[in-house]
This record gives sequence, structure tokens and C-alpha cells, in this order.
Amino acid sequence: MLDRDPESYQLTISWQSLAANLERRIVEAEMDLTLAKSQGYLKNHLQQSGSSSSRILAVIGVYTGFGSRLKRNVFRGSWMPRGDALKKLEERGVVIRFVIGRSANRGDSLDRNINVENRSTKDFFILEGHEEAEEELPKKAKFFFSTAVQTWNADFYVKVDDNIDLDLEGLIELLERRRDQNSSYIGCMKSGDVVAEEGKPWYEPEWWKFGDEKSYFRHASGSLLILSKSLAQYVYINSASLKVYAHDDISIGSWMMGLQATYIDDNRFCCGSIRQDKVCSLA
Repeated sequence: MLDRDPESYQLTISWQSLAANLERRIVEAEMDLTLAKSQGYLKNHLQQSGSSSSRILAVIGVYTGFGSRLKRNVFRGSWMPRGDALKKLEERGVVIRFVIGRSANRGDSLDRNINVENRSTKDFFILEGHEEAEEELPKKAKFFFSTAVQTWNADFYVKVDDNIDLDLEGLIELLERRRDQNSSYIGCMKSGDVVAEEGKPWYEPEWWKFGDEKSYFRHASGSLLILSKSLAQYVYINSASLKVYAHDDISIGSWMMGLQATYIDDNRFCCGSIRQDKVCSLA
């Protein structure tokens, strides 16, 4: 057996020690990153132009589409402030915007009409990276929460469908009371059967993933649902890997299941109920 050169032996040991140390540091860094993601922290948080670093109460995103100008005008004439009143509401810490993506044919008349309307009303939140289409609504939820949390520093991010009316002051009051509650997932919680028959309303192509009983997990109804800041940050951080299903409320509910989210079931957010003190109603 040949004698091992002492210098070469020491060099080998040094490299092995260095490699082991580097591997340990990589593992530790990955664990720190995973922990940071799970807690909703953002490092080097980027804000889009026009954003504010000051903390506000809520961003309310009202989903809309290219053919919904009449609905938008109805809202502007009822519960949704406009012009100077909209600016005063923002001074109180509440931002309201119509949320819309872009046309599949970028720059066409659909896009141009929204741009013209927005220059007049200044009440749109345009998701430049999202293609506006009915079948893309679950992806729209990811784009909305991810982009909103980068644009505004808010305690809550509210998703509202364009088929409901809001008691805006009632909603603001409820959110003010819950301002110190972290990791809140708020809405009218429900479950229900998974529709496995193609062609029927609410069909879920991946119905088989929901078990033999074909029942959805607990989730907030899509008409009006709210994520606190840390949960919206989680969506932003993990957007690329979050699974979407056929419906946006199911998709959001699936993202919340693996988190330490606080489910707040409040039937004042059940827009179809007959309660007198609810904060929303079907339009």
C-alpha cells in the first residue's frame, strides 16, 4: 500500500470539509427561505409606480369584463364612490378599483376602450399580465392578489364579483374591527358537491381529485372574499406553483388549506341570505 502524501491528504480533507460546510449552509438557506415563504414575508418588496408605502385598511377589487360598462356605471352611481369622493375614501385608507386583464389581441378596441374609460374615471386596476376571459378567472385571482399586494400596503385585500351590491360602510366597519387579526381568510364559508358531469353548470374537470364523496373542502364563496396581508403575500410569493381549478373560489380555498390561516365564517358576507345586517346583496 502506497503511503499517502501528507500535503495531498490535508488538501483532500480541507476540500471535503469545505464542501460539507457549503452543503450545510445551502440546506440552512433553503430552510430559512421556506420558513419566510410560509410566514408571508417579502424580501426586497417591490412596489409598482404610484404605490404607497403607508399602511391602508383595504384594497377592494371589483371584478369586471370588457362587456360590463353598464354594470360599472350602475356601481359608480350607487355604492361605489367616484371622482373626488373616491380620492377622499382613499385618504381614509380604502382603495376601490375595477379589476380587469388585457385582451387576447393586445391593443385591440377592447383594450383601447378600457384605456379611454380609465383615463376618464381613474378607477381601474389593469392586470397587464393577465388575459381577460371567463375560463381564466381562477388565474385572475392569482394575478389580482399578487399584483395588489405589490402595489398597495394594506391590511386586507377584498375580491368582489360584479353581480353584487355592497354596503361599503358596513364592510369598512367589519374590517376595522378585525384589523389586528393576522392570517385571516374571511367570507361566507361553504362546501358542496363537486359536479363531475361535463356540460353541467359548475363542472369541475378534475373532479376525481376530491375523493369518492366528490365534496369540496370548506372555502369562502367567490362573490365576496377577503385575504389578510400575509395570505395575499403568500399567494404572491408562491404564485407560479399554486394550482388552479375550474372555479376561482375553489382555487383560493385550496391555497389556504395548507396554511395556518384563520377561517372566519361570517354570514353577513353571504350575499344571497335574507339577513338585514349583511354587507352585500345580489344585484
